[in-house]
Amino acid sequence: MKIHDLITTTDRLADLCERLGKGDFVCVDTEFMRENTYWPELCLVQIGDENEAAAIDPLADGLDLKPLLDLLTENEDVLKVFHAGGQDVEIFYNLTGKTPHPIFDTQIAMMAISQSEQIGYANLVEAWLDKTIDKGARFTDWSRRPLTDRQLEYAVGDVTYLATIFPKILRKLMKTGRGEWLNAEMEKLADPENYAIEPDKAWKRVRAQGRNPQVLGRLKALAAWREGEAQHKNIPRGRIMRDETLADIASHPPKKQADLAKVRGLSNAWKDNEIGNRLMEVIESAKPLPEDELPPRNNRGAPLGKEGALVADLLKLLLKIRAREIDVAPRLLTRSGELEQLAAGVRDLPILQGWRREAFGSDALDLVEGKLAFAVEKGKLKMTHVEEVGSDAAN
Repeated sequence: MKIHDLITTTDRLADLCERLGKGDFVCVDTEFMRENTYWPELCLVQIGDENEAAAIDPLADGLDLKPLLDLLTENEDVLKVFHAGGQDVEIFYNLTGKTPHPIFDTQIAMMAISQSEQIGYANLVEAWLDKTIDKGARFTDWSRRPLTDRQLEYAVGDVTYLATIFPKILRKLMKTGRGEWLNAEMEKLADPENYAIEPDKAWKRVRAQGRNPQVLGRLKALAAWREGEAQHKNIPRGRIMRDETLADIASHPPKKQADLAKVRGLSNAWKDNEIGNRLMEVIESAKPLPEDELPPRNNRGAPLGKEGALVADLLKLLLKIRAREIDVAPRLLTRSGELEQLAAGVRDLPILQGWRREAFGSDALDLVEGKLAFAVEKGKLKMTHVEEVGSDAAN
């Protein structure tokens, strides 16, 4: 594989992207800084296929990223391969308003062919290529220039190894016939709505108790205000105010600005500074959340109770057994919350639809309805249908 020198000019970038745009897939990775900013600062892009790879310096003077962005978001003929690519996709969405598509994430794919739920890149390389990655450059300051040879070697390795591993994963997926299982997961990763920042919806990310319209109305207004403050200052939203403090103020709003000094999580300066004044204006102007915006009532069926909790535990045990039997990550099949809903009597669940029903949901439903039992055979726990147990006993 040819490794190019660091790309710092638009002409060289355009030539590279033109060649890569004629292949079947490209592997993509980024290095960025976001510890002290609201918007992640893109510091390096690595891209390559089975023939060539390069690192691109987006901070280089005069470099136009358009050839790269067009390749990733406009060229539908080339598959874009990432590993744990959510934050990478977010960066490209921020730059273009679009997401790379079509997309393939090897971390997600590993869930369908192994019991690895969130395998890291270093472990992926070790498992497939028996190579150890030098992690020393991982936590360096990628915004500093010039970049060292060690940094560039580490960064480009993220796509050169991936270009070798991806076809192997794809072949195994084809053998198992589970590629279809991943379609929805990959489309979810590429869904622009996952990355769109809408201040009016920011409150939904904050954990709040109950459905009180006044409290939730204040929470919505406060969360939108915090989002705007963080964007304007380009600092993490938690630097403005933590979620816990936001929810506390929404539930117990101060009557006057001086009371902000008593709020846990705020400094004494809020009682008479400008940001404290703006916060009070938001609280005073907040309106109750309309009925049609209230979160749905808890759709968990009847309370589990002691017996229901035991059934949920049995379902989780069944999930472990089935995941081990078919060698998939349990998380790909379902989550514990969904199993608790099933135990509580809810039936309109993803686990009972499509391939998930075939792979696990039918047996889970049989267990809840008393048609499935556990047995030990040769020291191993297995599941068996009740009628089969009766037939074996009769024999």
